[in-house]
Amino acid sequence: MSHSIYGIDLAKHSFSIHGEDHQGKVLIHKTITRSKVLETFANIPPAIIGMEACGASHYWARELAKLGHTPKIMASKYVAPFRTGAKNDLNDAFAICTAVIRPSTRFVRIKSADQQAILLLHRARDHWVHERTALLNQIRAMLAEFGIIAPKGRHALQTAIPEALEDGDNPLPDLARAIISDCFGHLLILNQRIADQEQCFDMLVSRSRQAKKIMKVAGIGPITATAVIASIGKGEQFDKGRDFAAWLGLVPSQYSTGGKPRLGRITKKGDRYLRTLLVHGARAVIASLGDKTDRLSLWCKSLVERRGFKRAIVALAANNARIIWSLLRNETEYQLI
Repeated sequence: MSHSIYGIDLAKHSFSIHGEDHQGKVLIHKTITRSKVLETFANIPPAIIGMEACGASHYWARELAKLGHTPKIMASKYVAPFRTGAKNDLNDAFAICTAVIRPSTRFVRIKSADQQAILLLHRARDHWVHERTALLNQIRAMLAEFGIIAPKGRHALQTAIPEALEDGDNPLPDLARAIISDCFGHLLILNQRIADQEQCFDMLVSRSRQAKKIMKVAGIGPITATAVIASIGKGEQFDKGRDFAAWLGLVPSQYSTGGKPRLGRITKKGDRYLRTLLVHGARAVIASLGDKTDRLSLWCKSLVERRGFKRAIVALAANNARIIWSLLRNETEYQLI
């Protein structure tokens, strides 16, 4: 086991490093350029290297691991309590060096380059979906300014736009008609990009046994399956399914004292994107219960009756999160009883 500990404050060009041996003797305390980072750590014996989670932390963790070091990524909230003096890069590096050896610090699982690439696909699609929604709302407002009220719903609106553009009897001026036409053309491009990406998700699922396995869970589709696997891998960083659900923010907040447990609202902490996917999937399942009589449907129906529609959605999402963790962690197959 290594006896030296290093903290590195990541940046774009200037990297601050603080290192100590097992006796607390300072080995390094300086700022170097980006080009000198790997050269510096290549000449250091294998050590534990802490860093804050950020956009480039997984890349640097992989590169440092190739040099024989043990990189550890942590959230900034674990570093802040150990910062002394003013807020600057070298003090941040010192605080990281201190926090990385604390037993209460929780670390982020280092993602592979392939995992990050899949998450980039998700981020790009999420951005384009938001852009499409904003563009649809803008077009709807443009039409409303000239007394043309578009129908509700994305598909209905997309059908109404070309009809409004081709109608020569409506009060649309030629300039407004040209602008809305350009916006509609951009909308079609966004639709095609989103459709192409969804085909990529299907392709990823066809190559992943783990994704196919968790897609057997009700409310889990290709997008959710690939996002979960790219985010947590096999789920080894969680001791139990409830820890995964808590990481997603799908459990009640707790304010307990004197042996009296007090549970509040859902925390909504953790990965917002994954939580959103699980909640939307659960909503689709509960909304389509109908006359189904299987065990899951009966449980959902009773939950809706006792706690209401929205609470039932969150409960099913949390339950699905626990099932997914068990399938990934224990290498089991999903069986609906």
